[in-house]
Amino acid sequence: MAKRLLLIAPVFFGYYKDIMEEARSLGFEVDYLCDAPSDSNVSKAFGRINKKFIQLSTNRYFSNEIKPLIGKNQYDYVLLIGGMTFALTEKMMEEIRKSQSKAKFMMYQWDSEKNLPYSTKIHKYFDELYTFDRIDSISMDKYKFLPLFYNHIYETIGKTKKSTYKYDCMYVGTAHPQKYYDINRMALGLKSVMPNQFIYHYMPSVLKYVYQKVKSDLFRKAKWSEFKHEKVASKELMEIFSDSKCVLDAPQAGQVGLTIRTIECLGAKRKLVTTNSDIKNYDFYNENNILIYSEPIDLDSPFFKNEYEELPDEMYEKYSLKNWLITMIGKET
Repeated sequence: MAKRLLLIAPVFFGYYKDIMEEARSLGFEVDYLCDAPSDSNVSKAFGRINKKFIQLSTNRYFSNEIKPLIGKNQYDYVLLIGGMTFALTEKMMEEIRKSQSKAKFMMYQWDSEKNLPYSTKIHKYFDELYTFDRIDSISMDKYKFLPLFYNHIYETIGKTKKSTYKYDCMYVGTAHPQKYYDINRMALGLKSVMPNQFIYHYMPSVLKYVYQKVKSDLFRKAKWSEFKHEKVASKELMEIFSDSKCVLDAPQAGQVGLTIRTIECLGAKRKLVTTNSDIKNYDFYNENNILIYSEPIDLDSPFFKNEYEELPDEMYEKYSLKNWLITMIGKET
């Protein structure tokens, strides 16, 4: 009989679907629960400001959807992906744990502990804690270090050889203040060597825009017209990625762990320009493929002249979604 996995994760651009698909390919039966009562932009914005603002809807969600599911099913594994949208209370996690007394509970923190203050309150309900933050794993023994992953789509891009590209560099992402500031700074600084750029700052709601304007100095001069208000469809994003020679990326403020875009760049075999200097500590770091952006930028660097340098196959396998999942839950045989 196949083992059962309960995945609790944010919607976050559909990555939970990739995880479910991979788990099923490994032989697991999988059920999914969103980590918040709603994926609407308004609900997420209020939840990030203060989770108490969505407590009533969270209570209804737990009573109407979560309790019936955990009441009728017994799981072998419960995997929680911890992100900033997480809305379940400590008491709710305690109830889930009690209902699944034979399951192995694992938490993967998709952000630094500093950015997820709620997380420490629920750690006691988990058998294993993983983090994408290398520094957290060094400073706190409770964490096992596990970087993020890329899925099969990026692997397909990486296996497709191209001689010409539509864009010299691209960026698509949600407009967090530090990220927004750094991407614009990089795009401007690289304009002379990368003139054909695709830059897409996604701003999900007016509420979030106003909140960021008030909260961050980096957003003071930001105009509503600078942002896009529709998510880029997955198919279109893959086309942009495939048509780009290089990817720009920057972490959020206070974040040291590598973004998923960084790992996707590895899978797609695309060059990367990033403000995250901690990337030097990873085994796939290659200065021919990865440029750590700092000013003044050396526009005569070989990085801009040389083609992408292939890495050993085992390096790509290590950072695949399949290996990421097997590391935590293994595979059915």
